[in-house]
Amino acid sequence: MKLNELADNAGARKARKRIGRGPGSGTGKTGGRGVKGQKSRTGVAIKGYEGGQMPMYRRVPKRGFNNIFRLDFVEVTTGRLQRAIDSGRVDAGAAITGATLVEAGVIKRARDGIRLLVNGDISAKVNITVAGASKGAIAMVEKSGGTVTVDNPKPAAPAGESTDA
Repeated sequence: MKLNELADNAGARKARKRIGRGPGSGTGKTGGRGVKGQKSRTGVAIKGYEGGQMPMYRRVPKRGFNNIFRLDFVEVTTGRLQRAIDSGRVDAGAAITGATLVEAGVIKRARDGIRLLVNGDISAKVNITVAGASKGAIAMVEKSGGTVTVDNPKPAAPAGESTDA
């Protein structure tokens, strides 16, 4: 056997269909698109058209809006924090911040801050600084002898608006 004698098995590679190459090819003339009309031509977006009646995207009312100033907090539960302390990833004696939780692998990134929520018990005495916490989470941490410091990051007011109420 020589290199120039190597070949694929018959039918292993299928040749692409060459359309619009005469009547003998089976896909000549209209090129597999049928006959005449809007759909046989290129650059046509016909899917949203409903025959002249009011289209669905205009019949359904618009609702809500996206607040571009909304903060995106990472939620950390009391149970998850206790599991991290039990496994030795977080030191309960040291102050716990967002950077500490990221370093320990409890969260991937702090985003706009951490929000502490209740889900599971916490028995360790911890001093944690977060951007927000539920009343139940604060009560649970204080019951175990720890403290929760909430330093809420306020977004900058948009130009032309005051923050005074």
